[in-house]
Amino acid sequence: MAVHAQPSPRGIRFAGLEPAWRQVMSVTHAWRELAARLGVEHPIIQAPMAGVTTPELVAAVSNAGGLGSIGAPYMKPADIVQFARRVRELTDRPYQINLFAPQPPPAQADPGRMLAELARYHQELGLEPPKPPTSPFPPFEEQVDAVVESGAPIFSFTLGIPPPAALERLRSRGVVILGTATNVREAKLLEAAGVDAVVAQGSEAGGHRGTFAEPFEAGMVGTMALVPQVADAVRLPVIASGGIMDGRGIAAARVLGASGVQLGTAFLTCPESGATAAYKAAIREARDDSTVITRALSGRPARGLANTLSESFREEGALLPFPLQHTATGALRSAAAARGDPRFMTLWSGQAAALSRGLPAAELVRQLIAESERLG
Repeated sequence: MAVHAQPSPRGIRFAGLEPAWRQVMSVTHAWRELAARLGVEHPIIQAPMAGVTTPELVAAVSNAGGLGSIGAPYMKPADIVQFARRVRELTDRPYQINLFAPQPPPAQADPGRMLAELARYHQELGLEPPKPPTSPFPPFEEQVDAVVESGAPIFSFTLGIPPPAALERLRSRGVVILGTATNVREAKLLEAAGVDAVVAQGSEAGGHRGTFAEPFEAGMVGTMALVPQVADAVRLPVIASGGIMDGRGIAAARVLGASGVQLGTAFLTCPESGATAAYKAAIREARDDSTVITRALSGRPARGLANTLSESFREEGALLPFPLQHTATGALRSAAAARGDPRFMTLWSGQAAALSRGLPAAELVRQLIAESERLG
């Protein structure tokens, strides 16, 4: 029985087998098309990691031909503008700013039990008792004002979809917009919202799960399974994210239909990263089974290296809703980071952390390009 290929308008869609030369041409065209849309040489994106991204890291990636990213969900508007200004002093290449989509007000919850649980760790580190938590997010509209003021050419978001008015405001200024999906349904919702490309976040990815349309379990699809299904479902470029650390992962993502890739954990151990020495050491010592999905740090499912904090609150009855749990644990996590105590630190990490190399960011980008090109 004959099989017929079904070409995708943007990426690659194979219902059957195509000649190898045609597959290579489709892969290469999709890659170059997204690179041109982003204004970069190679659509290799440094993931926007809040708290550990520095202007030096962002600029180094962009200067090397990739796309550097500012993880700004917790930043005050003035800090976003200042951070972006520093990036522009270091590079004239494109970069992006990333925010969390506005979150619904957290459910009413009594913080007493959680604060009591945290108090023993505060006492162990000689800290004041934990304080009742409040939301850490500045008003989203003011953050968008800062993105506009910064002149960032690319904006990305996760954990939902921003209001249409915010997206239209950015779009009218020529800003390229990227949204995060963890399953096909979310990718279709992003397409309907008018984004320019979809970041397909596989379950291997470190940090917060971006799932927003369904319970987070519905977004626990691995990158290898997620990327081709999203590429087949939407007429948009797809950016693969989750577990990609080297040229092998990039080449695989391209064959699966991705027009670009996004790497986070791979950049955590770069000298330009803002991760502490203890954080970088934990990444370097990680194994394939070192990460867990936990709500303990922020109240929202996120992947990181297992430590005392993530393992202490497996019973969810005491956990506060996102983002109150984030604020409640904030003082403990900050103090632990300052002391180099990994037991209570934020250690977001993807499942392939063991492949981390600790190279300067520009050299890492160059090696990623060379490795993936050798593999076709």
